[in-house]
Amino acid sequence: MSTVDLTQDTFQAAVEGDKTLIIDFWAPWCGPCKQFAPTFEAAAAKNDDITFAKINTEDEQELASAMRIRSIPTIMVFRERVLLFQHSGALSESQLDELITQVRDVNMEEVHAQIAAQQQDTQA
Repeated sequence: MSTVDLTQDTFQAAVEGDKTLIIDFWAPWCGPCKQFAPTFEAAAAKNDDITFAKINTEDEQELASAMRIRSIPTIMVFRERVLLFQHSGALSESQLDELITQVRDVNMEEVHAQIAAQQQDTQA
C-alpha cells in the first residue's frame, strides 16, 4: 500500500479509522525528510494492515501547529484513536520496523483502561 496525504479536512477521519495510522510530518525543503521518505514508502509497501500518511507542514501549517510539530520529520502513531508514539527525527529502516512491531504488540485494552482510570482521577 502506498502512502496517503492528509490535510486538516481528512486528519480526524484518518485518526478515527480502523487501521493503525503512522504519520510522517514533513516539508519539501527538509533534507532529513527527503532521506526518510524512501524508508517510509518501503514500510508502507510491506505493511498493508497499517495506514501510512504524510502531512506536508508547509501546506498544512495550521494542522502542524495544532499537533505541536516543532521539528521535522516528526513521526506519530495512532491506534484506536490513541497517540501511542511521537518522535522527531528520521528513523532508520530497522528502527521503523521495530516501531511497527512494538505498536502491533500493544495491548489496547490495557491502554484504554489506563486512559479511563486517568480520566476518573482528573474528575475526582
